[in-house]
Amino acid sequence: MSEHEIAPASREPRKNIEETAETKFPRGLVVRLFAYLVAGHIFAGFLYLLFAVGGK
Repeated sequence: MSEHEIAPASREPRKNIEETAETKFPRGLVVRLFAYLVAGHIFAGFLYLLFAVGGK
């Protein structure tokens, strides 16, 4: 296929944006979000511990 030929259209109908955007997230995004949530809570707990011990 040369660069000027048009690729044949896919036979599947396109899904609407609501169906794809709201029901499926990329796996990497989910893993990163989970990691940030865990790390953020650990950091917040560490700060709380510092202030709790430092305030005594």
